Amino acid sequence: MKLLKNWRFRQGLLAYLLLLPAIAYFLLYFFYPIAVELWASLFRGRPLIGEAQFAGLGNYIEALTDPRVRAAFIRTVIFAVSATVLTLIPALGLAAILSGPIKARDAIRAIIFFPYIISFVIVALMWKSILDPYTGILNNVLMTLNLPTQNWLSTPSAALPTMIGIVVWKDIGYAMLIYIAGIQGIPQHLYEAAALDGATRWQMFTKITVPLLVPTTLFIAVISTISHLQDITAPILLTGGGPADATRLYSLHVYETAFRELNIGYASALSFLMLIAIMLITYLQFKLLNKEVVY
Repeated sequence: MKLLKNWRFRQGLLAYLLLLPAIAYFLLYFFYPIAVELWASLFRGRPLIGEAQFAGLGNYIEALTDPRVRAAFIRTVIFAVSATVLTLIPALGLAAILSGPIKARDAIRAIIFFPYIISFVIVALMWKSILDPYTGILNNVLMTLNLPTQNWLSTPSAALPTMIGIVVWKDIGYAMLIYIAGIQGIPQHLYEAAALDGATRWQMFTKITVPLLVPTTLFIAVISTISHLQDITAPILLTGGGPADATRLYSLHVYETAFRELNIGYASALSFLMLIAIMLITYLQFKLLNKEVVY
């Protein structure tokens, strides 16, 4: 018994030693910054680099009552939910089509996936050129068809939907490949049995494919939503947050509060509130989509 206990102790000690680099990494680059951010959020001014005054929960109260913060948060939720949903639905359809025996399947997959691996800097430059109201290809096509042209990124009502469309165009290939992997994991005998029962392709898709891909959908939805809630590259590179704050997302507001206004304590409180919001939204996604699937 003593030898068994010693063996288990040595085995546990070895396991913790092997895990030590990962534990140190998370402590240093994840939990420590959160602790510092929480501490900084209790001060006004520049608690990390200069003078600061203790404010307690004052920064949080100010953030929750600030209309610009509420507007930026609502705008960010609309952006994140819209981009996620508009990515998931076409990606699932494309995955269902490209999982079948069609010609040039691999080439089509590669073409759709290609935008995902391009830097967003290049994507932004390309789309700003395409959407230019005077020299852009898209408006020239509309003029050729005698349709009204648009100021895609400089009109408040059009800027956010246009930005969402660009983000969806970039991300759809990634979601498609994840769905293809999920579809390939579904046993073929389920489709064969359904075909013998006279089920149509649409019935097999809605009754077999979609339900069995719920875990895959949950994974993509959570990763995509978290990414979009923190997105700062799209508004900075495409619109700068304009026009008239129409694309001023929450992360951009935090960035400008911290590095332009140098109100680091307030920006830390804003960041911590977003962390809480992301955790709550992720929890809701798990409650809605985390269903056990049995083949």
